[in-house]
Amino acid sequence: MLNKVFLIGRLTRDPEIRFLPSGTQVTTFSIAVNRRFKVGEDWREETYYFDIETFGNLAERLGRQLNKGTQILIEGQLRQDRWETSSGEKRSKIKVVADKVNLIGGIPRDLQSTTASNANEESPLDLPEEIDDVLDTDEDVPF
Repeated sequence: MLNKVFLIGRLTRDPEIRFLPSGTQVTTFSIAVNRRFKVGEDWREETYYFDIETFGNLAERLGRQLNKGTQILIEGQLRQDRWETSSGEKRSKIKVVADKVNLIGGIPRDLQSTTASNANEESPLDLPEEIDDVLDTDEDVPF
C-alpha cells in the first residue's frame, strides 16, 4: 500500500519539543496550506491546517530551525491515532509524520533579526531539482 504525502505550507505556531522515555526527541508543529481554485470566473481560496510530527535527528534540527511563519516543504506519511475517552467515546485524529522537511521561501521578516545570529549554525537544505514541478501553482486542478 502507498501512504505518501507532500505538503507546502507555513507554520502556524512555534514548534513544540518533547522527549520519549527512550530519549528520542519529538518535535510537533502545525502548518497552514492554501488551496486556490476557480469557480466560474472567480478565484477562491481555502486554508487547511495539518498537524506534523517528527522524530530523532530531524526533530532536533527542526526544533532549532523552525519558527512561526516559516514556509516548508514536507514529505511524509499519514498516521491515524485512535483512543477512547474516559466516557467510552471513540476518537481519532490524523497526523502527518514527516520523513523529510525542506525550508523554502526564506525566513519571515519578523523573525530575521532573531534568527540572524543563528544563521551560521546550520544552513537550510537545498530543494531537489524536481521541486519546480511541485511549486507550479498556476494550473487549475480539476477537483
